[in-house]
Amino acid sequence: MAWGPDRWRFYRLVAREVARSIRAAGARLTASPDILARMRVTGLVIAPQDLRTSDATFADDIYAGLFVFAGRSLAASGGSPFDYAAPSPEWADELYGFGWLRHLRAADTALARANARAFVADFIAGRGDPALARQTPVAARRLISFLCQSPLVLEGADHAFYQSFLKAIARNAQQLERDLRRGVPPQWRLNAAVALCYAGLCCDGIQPILRRATRVLSRELDRQILTDGGHRSRDPRFAMELLLDLLPLRQSYLSRSVEPPLALLRAIDRMLPLLRLLRHPDASLSHFNGMGATDADHLATLLVYDGALAQPLMHAPNSGYERLEGGRIVIVADVGASPPLPYSVNAGAGCLAFEMSSGPQRIVVNCGLPASGPDLRLLARSTPAHSTASVAHASSCQFLTRDGWWGERQVADWLIRRRGAVVLSGPSEVEAERAEEPDSVLLAARHDGFGPNFGIVHQRRWQLFPLTARLEGRDVFLRQGKAGSRGRRRAQDVAIRFHLHPGIAVRGVSEGLELASALGEIWQFQAENAEIALEESVYFSGLTGPRRTDQIVLHLTVSDDVEVHWSFTRLASAPLRGVAPA
Repeated sequence: MAWGPDRWRFYRLVAREVARSIRAAGARLTASPDILARMRVTGLVIAPQDLRTSDATFADDIYAGLFVFAGRSLAASGGSPFDYAAPSPEWADELYGFGWLRHLRAADTALARANARAFVADFIAGRGDPALARQTPVAARRLISFLCQSPLVLEGADHAFYQSFLKAIARNAQQLERDLRRGVPPQWRLNAAVALCYAGLCCDGIQPILRRATRVLSRELDRQILTDGGHRSRDPRFAMELLLDLLPLRQSYLSRSVEPPLALLRAIDRMLPLLRLLRHPDASLSHFNGMGATDADHLATLLVYDGALAQPLMHAPNSGYERLEGGRIVIVADVGASPPLPYSVNAGAGCLAFEMSSGPQRIVVNCGLPASGPDLRLLARSTPAHSTASVAHASSCQFLTRDGWWGERQVADWLIRRRGAVVLSGPSEVEAERAEEPDSVLLAARHDGFGPNFGIVHQRRWQLFPLTARLEGRDVFLRQGKAGSRGRRRAQDVAIRFHLHPGIAVRGVSEGLELASALGEIWQFQAENAEIALEESVYFSGLTGPRRTDQIVLHLTVSDDVEVHWSFTRLASAPLRGVAPA
């Protein structure tokens, strides 16, 4: 960001964000009275179903004053969690989003209902940090949570609390309505529109908001959901969370005898097959562009709506994902360009990365996105955290970071607080093609992400032979650019990485490396034209947090065009002696 074309991209982003701030300030000064300011929520008509699974054991932690969200915990010691500093921004998002009320509802006890009512009363009374609570996606999640969990919160409540709860819902909806008119990032607009549609369907007294919210929802779904069902952010987690809200919303329209918008029905039908493309046999999603640990119960719930026997999509050219499948082997590859800047807050620099499974055992993985921690999350988004090639330890994308001279660092910090660590530049020309052969399926792709800085174009080819359980790969590095052009003809160190799942044990043998899983399979890895090394790695996507693991790294120096061959071959179905389950 501190030099070259990325500096000008940075300045253009600053100019756009300043202009957006001015427009928002102008909208506040010139806005007509809010629709909701003239209305009053007089009652709740329906409580939508919450498809997110709940666990009554979480209620026990909450009884004890322990609040565990986004991989961080806080012990309230009998007090209110709103009176303490949040351990991380992600933890605060979970707390103020109130999605955790569903765990108290699952306990189905008088104590759980009293606790839920007490926490909601604390928030309504103004306890907590208003700045954290009013962020658009947090406010949208809270509005949906209040509506879905209203039976829990209101059972046994007195009239005064009931009226306070209705006023809190009205204020929340009013804030989201203002956010839509003032201009917020596109994913936040979609979140706000979904929440306002819920409010218009569930509440008496604010029905007119439903017409506007439905129009905004239809427009945003048509803009943001691609033809193949992917979201413009290319983030599987965002798509999964969005579907968990859209499916009950569709039912809420029907429950109120209102025709659901066509854009909503089309989006749901397109999005479900793409989740199957990204799904591995272990019931988790591939770790690309913001995906960390998968809530397997949530994914299973969604796929029921797609039909238990539905076949996965194999080719998603708009979203930039491909799936190769044969026998027990599944390969999912990222062959897409960087998402547009407004959608890139969680995007990773993992172009041409892939993950491989054999049955329910993951073998090759990406590190995945940790639940919290800005530095760790940025590290997990870098190219070396993906099973692909990196040049000179650099990433194929340039992220917005606090670099440059003092003034630039201050401005960058302001931008990151408002927009997150978005992608300033990345691969723009990504080409992919696949072919079916009699005994194999082939996928080839290339990207130019290392071209501007290093004059190198990366090409990768996967060829899967299902009958022999063999994956053959080829990485080609093509030199481009003129000599003396910012050193782009200088020899560069290249590392091709294959991060291994923690459930894989690996050891060196004369033919290369031998990989074994606790499920009884033995694989052999071989490579040509590169030095094979076994190095430490970290798997951020474990259900219990980060775990140590290994990575296979192929080291080479690229001065002219270079071609590297590698392969994974299944040898046997008997475990190595002494290998224990992960």
